[in-house]
Amino acid sequence: VQLVESGGGLVQPGGSLRLSCAASGFTFSNYPMSWYRQAPGKKRDYVARIDSSGGSTNYAESVKGRFTISRDNAKNTVFLQMNNLKPEDTAVYYCTVYYYTEYWGQGTQVTVSS
Repeated sequence: VQLVESGGGLVQPGGSLRLSCAASGFTFSNYPMSWYRQAPGKKRDYVARIDSSGGSTNYAESVKGRFTISRDNAKNTVFLQMNNLKPEDTAVYYCTVYYYTEYWGQGTQVTVSS
């Protein structure tokens, strides 16, 4: 199993970013996918989850209404659209899948600063 995140960067408050996570090594369309994030000095926190078909999503309260998780099962990719970004959204963002055990990508850095 391999998960590769991309799309992070530096953005001003109020800006947007779209993260991608390319998955391989398992039947992507059969498994829910999640995003987590970890700010410096803090524990890794849940951000969002999407079911295998993309028909059901769930979000942490802190990002609800600003972030949107989606997936393209034909491309084995899950996305996180992040709008109205705030400085407190600064973190390394990880995608994850539970496939017999938990797998994590290497993460992508998101920095929100003016």
